Amino acid sequence: MCLLLLNRLCGKLSRRSEHWFFSFPLFTSVSIVCMGTSSSQEMPPPVVVPPGSAPHRGTLIFLHGLGDTGNSWAENFRMLKLPNIKCICPTAAIAPVSLNGGFPMTSWFDIYGLSADSAEDEEGIKKASNIIKSLIEEEEKAGIPSNQIVIGGFSQGGAVALNTAFNLGKPLGGVLALSTWMPLHKKFMKLMEKPERPAPFPILQCHGTQDPLVALTWGEATRDLIKIVNPQLMFKTYPMGHSSCSQEMVDVQEFLKTTLLPTGASK
Repeated sequence: MCLLLLNRLCGKLSRRSEHWFFSFPLFTSVSIVCMGTSSSQEMPPPVVVPPGSAPHRGTLIFLHGLGDTGNSWAENFRMLKLPNIKCICPTAAIAPVSLNGGFPMTSWFDIYGLSADSAEDEEGIKKASNIIKSLIEEEEKAGIPSNQIVIGGFSQGGAVALNTAFNLGKPLGGVLALSTWMPLHKKFMKLMEKPERPAPFPILQCHGTQDPLVALTWGEATRDLIKIVNPQLMFKTYPMGHSSCSQEMVDVQEFLKTTLLPTGASK
């Protein structure tokens, strides 16, 4: 049953008319899901896409979705040829996923269900958030301040990015949230009541109107929740499923340039 579900949800890259359609569903690779039986494995080194042109002015740290790797998104960002912007795409360790019958796959945290009332892996989310924080610290040591760093992700990876952004404790350049949701949403408003809550920062949130896995209503609820404390959120929808498309990537490119490149910088 597990393999049948994965085959049904498996990602495809197909050409429709004159536009590339990128499909990155919740589960993206049967081969990844079934490799090994250990409870977890170490993360491989992140895939790094150097700036399309010098100098290095800003950094994007982007987390893939469940069952995917950093390689696919790194290739997408490489095709954007972002000037002065480095892209870091880590790959999650392989671990059992409850929603997948306990089979191991690349995962930032465990997922128990797809309903709003499902239990959440708070410890796993926090551990994944610490991975982003460590990557931010490495960029700061290299001379890139945190307000010149955008963090983001697709689906499960986007959930980690959103959680990190509101728990970072330092200025952030922005957030790129694709086909995702706000994790631990029941604790979000209590967290925002603290005096040290972050100042508003730019967020680009994108979602497919036909998403069968992370429903559009989840995206809209996430948008509405965030806007209570951070009005600097731009919400865009596209006629697609749990995936990405050419127009979304154009919007991502523009967001990154606007957010990370100062006026008059090389383009």
